[in-house]
Amino acid sequence: MSLRVLNEEVPANGNNALSSSKKLDAKESLELSRVMQKLIKRVKGEFAMGEFIDYCSLRSSELFNEFQAAASQLSLIDLDSFNDSQSKAFFINVYNTLTLHGVLSVDPLPDSVLKVKKFWNTTCYRIGEHVYSLDDIEHGILRANNSHPSSKKACFEEDDPRLKYAAKKVDPRIHFALNCGAKSCPAISAYSEENLEQALENAATNFCRQEIIVLPKNEEVYLSRLFEWYERDFGANDVAAVQWTLPYLEDEKRDQLSALLNNILSVGSGKILYNEYDWSLNSAFR
Repeated sequence: MSLRVLNEEVPANGNNALSSSKKLDAKESLELSRVMQKLIKRVKGEFAMGEFIDYCSLRSSELFNEFQAAASQLSLIDLDSFNDSQSKAFFINVYNTLTLHGVLSVDPLPDSVLKVKKFWNTTCYRIGEHVYSLDDIEHGILRANNSHPSSKKACFEEDDPRLKYAAKKVDPRIHFALNCGAKSCPAISAYSEENLEQALENAATNFCRQEIIVLPKNEEVYLSRLFEWYERDFGANDVAAVQWTLPYLEDEKRDQLSALLNNILSVGSGKILYNEYDWSLNSAFR
């Protein structure tokens, strides 16, 4: 399998990149992380429209040059200097940056990331001493070295040096922070150590309120496929996964869903259903 290590293909220049060819110290590493966060924030402010991205304008912008230059410095970063919150915010931002970079590296733009062969396996950055694909970041790091939904095997082997950077446990809210380039993905946002908790709560609230539909008369609830694919991240079974969402819903929808779940548990009446996932590229002008 041929990897596309995108930050080995661009020069280290640009206003926001740290000009260095030696390993960064703790302070410099944290500064680079903040640069990545600020660049994602600018992408959201200048090129995002809700869940959609104006990829064509972004590709021809100075901002794209700046975030390529910042990405080229990631091989110099000292991941050992980050605490847990700094690491989580950093890897969320890098995942979203890498997704954007991966999409923009394909010319012409794909109609769907599914049309880019092994997109999540082969789209990579060198971070510190090692190479990380999108799947490595999501499943190996942020999901605490859990398996991909289509596999029973942990992302990293026991002797993989990247394993020491994996989260200690799964925070289900990360599923609402990662943008995979599809229309059904959560909206892109920027995360920092300081705003991490509130930003993840906001992401979970926004996604759940938008994606969960309760039909009391039909005794049905419709959810994003994310809750099906990553059920074990949210709870022991489908009912527990749906129960996890209750604190994030509006009062009326929460009451309706609670009643439905009670019926499912008590008399087996009611259905948990999942919406089709739209894998079309989340492009603003398609």
